[in-house]
Amino acid sequence: MAKIDIYNMEGKVVGDMELSDDIFAIEPNEDVLHRVLVNQHANRRQGTVKVKGRSEKRGGGRKPWRQKGTGRARQGSIRAAQWVGGGRIFGPAPRDFSYKLPRKMRRLALKSALASKFQSEQMLVLDELNFAEIKTKNMVKVLNDLGVNGSALVVLPKRNLTVERSANNLRGIKLTEVQTLNVTELLKFDRLILTKDAVIRIEEVYN
Repeated sequence: MAKIDIYNMEGKVVGDMELSDDIFAIEPNEDVLHRVLVNQHANRRQGTVKVKGRSEKRGGGRKPWRQKGTGRARQGSIRAAQWVGGGRIFGPAPRDFSYKLPRKMRRLALKSALASKFQSEQMLVLDELNFAEIKTKNMVKVLNDLGVNGSALVVLPKRNLTVERSANNLRGIKLTEVQTLNVTELLKFDRLILTKDAVIRIEEVYN
């Protein structure tokens, strides 16, 4: 089985743990990752864009001039698309962009994202992450001790308001829980930081 070092909040190695080969040792499936990423972005689209067509514009009921004899091009309404203030042809209308993918495909994508982070050495495991009080500098110190300079996704087994509020003001740092983990966030952030309990929970859910 794959192994990974476990760090404490001071950035020191305090042990190691074995990781499930069914999750962290698989070959990441880039095609499935792409499909799920596109799906999640599509499902987040509001689809509320709207423009008016010719029939929805006010006015234009009378023919601007007679059909023949004026020397000008024939026109039926001043609300036709070629007129200033006219309706738009085939303009966007409200629609639902969401669609579903098979459950097995979604699970494989999440496993592939986790495996990719582990295999590229962008994943860290902490023995615990907890603070006695809400202070941003506590979270900054932990990140500095771990050598995390860029963006990072911190995964906890369950919600911890003290840790969450200590990280709220940090740019590029996001906290999430195992139950809300998704492919988009895993791929978006440079580093993945999990607590030991979060890893155990992930293996329980996705094995």
